Amino acid sequence: MLTPDLRPAVTSEAAVANSAVAARRLAVGGIVAALAALAIIAVLDLVPSIGMINPIRRTISEHALGPNRPVFDLALVLLAGGSLAILAALVRGGLLRVRSAGAVLLGLWSLGLTVVVLFPKHNWAVGPSLSGDIHRVGSLVAFLSLPVAVLLIARRWLRDERWGGHARRTRALGVLAVLSFAPVVYVLVHAAVVGGSWWQVLPLGAIERVLALCEVIAVLGVGGWAVAASRPSGPVTTT
Repeated sequence: MLTPDLRPAVTSEAAVANSAVAARRLAVGGIVAALAALAIIAVLDLVPSIGMINPIRRTISEHALGPNRPVFDLALVLLAGGSLAILAALVRGGLLRVRSAGAVLLGLWSLGLTVVVLFPKHNWAVGPSLSGDIHRVGSLVAFLSLPVAVLLIARRWLRDERWGGHARRTRALGVLAVLSFAPVVYVLVHAAVVGGSWWQVLPLGAIERVLALCEVIAVLGVGGWAVAASRPSGPVTTT
């Protein structure tokens, strides 16, 4: 008696399982990298003898103007690489299309972080520089791209039976990241209306660190969703 050839079905199941494992490794690796970056910056900021700058008044990027530049650069490279790994996991898990706006913006977040590494900020002890101008653009691209990317990723799944909860939590993190821009907007508007140096209106270092923390938390939230999508129940399919 002839038996049906089950090899194609088995191969397909194996391919799905392998893809899920790869997505899980990417997501977990991305989360670990982002947490490592957060820990490095925390040490630089919270241990004065190591960081050597005032984290309330001085921006995070000022770590790159002294002997701690290799450590600071490592943290940003870990965050950029971890974010790309999470992006790849989202695509493999079927939560995001590679050519979607969310994917492009998440990629721009990583690109902006890379630009920040390659081009240090202005060293005002010396004066303005082209590197500092490029650094400012890279920072702006990164900080603006991430919250919009997170909101777009969440929007697609808000009413989905399986992923609606993850989508709502992710959207909340995206909104938090957007709201963290409020002090920055206030500083710029206040300086434009009242006059004076915008960086002296509020403690710029503290504001930037709150903004950066909210954005890293949003990245971790998306990474956790990517881990959930890679579980044995299998990936979903985007429309």
